[in-house]
Amino acid sequence: MANKYEVGDLVRITGTFTNAAGANVDPTIVRGKYKDPSGNAATESSPTNSAVGVYYFDIDVDEAGIWYYRFEGESAAPASTAQGANESYFNVSSSQF
Repeated sequence: MANKYEVGDLVRITGTFTNAAGANVDPTIVRGKYKDPSGNAATESSPTNSAVGVYYFDIDVDEAGIWYYRFEGESAAPASTAQGANESYFNVSSSQF
């Protein structure tokens, strides 16, 4: 995924959950979170499950700067079968218009 976008883009954020053996797994609970450059945070409580262990949500970027995002997943029991988090960021360029 490219790490640089423009104001007005719809950015698809994807997260993948794997077990200790490296196989994709679906956690019982999956959340996506993001924070815009002004510090406003939001939670996606039900990201789309596109394949086993693969989830995504879209962000309509309306502000230039660094956007942070995170996926969190956990299983009811046993928790170690599918638990984890991944955090990253992307940059949105300002527009001349």
